[in-house]
Amino acid sequence: MSQISEAPGNHGSLENDNAGGEGSGPLLPPPSVINLTEKSLAIRLRRDALARHTVTFGGMAVICSILAILFVIVAEVYPLFKKPTSRHLLAFNLPKDAGKPLATAVDEYRETAVIFTTSGALMADLKKGTIIKRASIPGIGGTSVVSASSSGKDSFILGLANGRAVTVRAQFNVSYPQDGQRKVEPEIDAGEPVVVDESGAPLNLTHSVEGERGLVIVAATGPDELTLLTVKKSKSLVDDGKTQTVATRLSIPIEGVISELELDSRGEEALAGTSKGEVVRLNIGDDGSLQIAEMIKAVSSQNARITVLGNLLGDRTLIVGDSNGGVSSWQIVKDKSNQLRLAKIHDFTPHSRAVTAFSPSLRNKGFVTADESGEVFVRYGTSGETLLRADSAQGPVVTLTMAPKSDGIVCVDEKGSLHHIEVVNPHPEITIATLFKKMWYEGYEKPEYVWQSTGGTDDFEPKLSLVPLIFGTLKGTLYAMLFAIPLSLLAALYTSQFMHPSVRSFVKPAVEVMAALPSVVLGFIAGLWLAPIMEKATPGFFLLPIVAPAMILAAAFAWKTLAPLRLRSRIMSGMEIVILVPTLIAAGILSFWMGGLLEWSFLGGDYRQWVREAMGLTYDQRNSLVVGLAMGFAVIPIIFTITEDSLANIPPHLRAGSLALGATPWQTAIRVILPAASPGIFSAIMIGFGRAVGETMIVLMATGNTPVMDWSVFNGFRALSANIAVELPEAPEQGTLYRVLFLAALLLFMMTFFVNTLAEIVRLRLRKRYSSL
Repeated sequence: MSQISEAPGNHGSLENDNAGGEGSGPLLPPPSVINLTEKSLAIRLRRDALARHTVTFGGMAVICSILAILFVIVAEVYPLFKKPTSRHLLAFNLPKDAGKPLATAVDEYRETAVIFTTSGALMADLKKGTIIKRASIPGIGGTSVVSASSSGKDSFILGLANGRAVTVRAQFNVSYPQDGQRKVEPEIDAGEPVVVDESGAPLNLTHSVEGERGLVIVAATGPDELTLLTVKKSKSLVDDGKTQTVATRLSIPIEGVISELELDSRGEEALAGTSKGEVVRLNIGDDGSLQIAEMIKAVSSQNARITVLGNLLGDRTLIVGDSNGGVSSWQIVKDKSNQLRLAKIHDFTPHSRAVTAFSPSLRNKGFVTADESGEVFVRYGTSGETLLRADSAQGPVVTLTMAPKSDGIVCVDEKGSLHHIEVVNPHPEITIATLFKKMWYEGYEKPEYVWQSTGGTDDFEPKLSLVPLIFGTLKGTLYAMLFAIPLSLLAALYTSQFMHPSVRSFVKPAVEVMAALPSVVLGFIAGLWLAPIMEKATPGFFLLPIVAPAMILAAAFAWKTLAPLRLRSRIMSGMEIVILVPTLIAAGILSFWMGGLLEWSFLGGDYRQWVREAMGLTYDQRNSLVVGLAMGFAVIPIIFTITEDSLANIPPHLRAGSLALGATPWQTAIRVILPAASPGIFSAIMIGFGRAVGETMIVLMATGNTPVMDWSVFNGFRALSANIAVELPEAPEQGTLYRVLFLAALLLFMMTFFVNTLAEIVRLRLRKRYSSL
């Protein structure tokens, strides 16, 4: 080599030729080639820069889109938790000669009000703060009014000084004259006076309702005596219009005197409060009889007297106010002996002085109370929360009413001053407690988590607990992952480490294609085809995890010991699937046959009845088992694909080194390949979890959408995503339900964000741990 390199005429000959015989410089390409290379490099750099900027712009656009979606969701949710406010709009004095105020009514626009006094009625303009006109009560002559109580929307019963009672109604006639301005004209409609106390003593306490039983009046005609009067008009052809009156008197065994009265809207139950803090519940029979059903102590202090009794909308919740300022809510529930009794539900924030007035909302379970100091509190019966302390009056409030839309309060104090207060409280039903804690709802025997957004009556109590929906989401995800994780991980391990490459090239794309199936198709198949099949074959399905491994082991043993060597030599390593697939099919057939045999032999011929009698579980056709299978089928391709890629991309030297040290392929796969691929496997599981959490159509179509909290695999559930899909189209825009559904979407967003963040943190730690391999 040294001789050749040193041969004369060889050293630097090429360099001399290219350089034109000048010296021995380096070999250089022609100028045209250099210019072309520089242009190609410049084009490549520009393309790289364009690609980099495009990718960056796309990533920023995705981030901005996600943030914009989050902003919209938060903007819709925020008003739910915005504190209610009040504003004192107007205050003016009533005429001094009008008498003592007893009751008030206001129209839905809060433009006019009717104030019943001891001398008649006043019509007030709430915009101008003036009295429109005065009116006397028709039919009572010169008798004065001594008491008044509300009998429903704009209806009242007036107790007269001569022992009679008369029902009156405040009507608000709305018209739109030619100028287009709304005009509200109040007027009074009164019934015929009815004799309640024949002795002619003043009726200082009276209450009435009118319904199917006719006009039902209850009045305190003595310190411990109640008089019940039922007035019903005949509707027969012979006696049309004839009035039938039934009077009942009952003495109540109490220590003090009757201080308050209340009737339910059906005329089936009366309640009396006493000066000793007791509440007496009385049943009203169909024949007009009175019977004491219960007597309880309703105040905590021995010296407190009951000053307010009133039912909330629907007459299922009783509000009790006392002379010490205490306010509590009560409901009729069944005790352990299956007897009906009054049970205290909530103690509200107390007043500083004695409670003097109460008015329920006509839209929801809200109400207002006032006391001797002029404080006015806005409260909500379901949550037990005091939502707002409104601008107070100047003295003891003697009467108040909540506007029909629950957006205002009109109250009159002892000095005859009328106050108009505006209330901004669009979502009184929503608190952290009503969304995430157990609530004692009307008609329930104990506090529970309940989701029921709509009902069949106007007095329905919304039940908007998100806990059953969160529970359902996690339940469906759990059963789907229990089915998907073992199958997808083991399948990925076998495919990447043991399957023959020719088979792998077919199996992996086939599994990946499964991910392209629309979830609505999977839900449709699960709900209409799979659910009826599973209803018949459930025992066999539960036998499959036992029968299948046993048959695979038996097949492997038979193949090793009984199959001829010539036959075994034809099956190459990695082609065991040729034996496994027929074995699994046979195992499935055997499992379902054995399930039917088991059902007839040991479960009385009907496993559903056996499950109900032996385990106390009901079987729904569309249940969690069906959802777990269908949703697991949707998740398997995601977990399988990512896991298989992670296992296949492990550096070959790790596998080769393990095998060289004497480990078997199975030991290598379990102890070397799996730990090294654990970051990717964990990411696959978390991505599959996020897919299952956000699934909508499968859950919507394959389960009964019942928001129950039960881990039973035979029951259905309702997930957050399915609930949004079901209820959002019917939810009034900007309403409470509408915003609660956006809150459910926010919870879904937070759950997936938390899962993805946790997955990334764990993935990075695992990657750092195994990066040195």
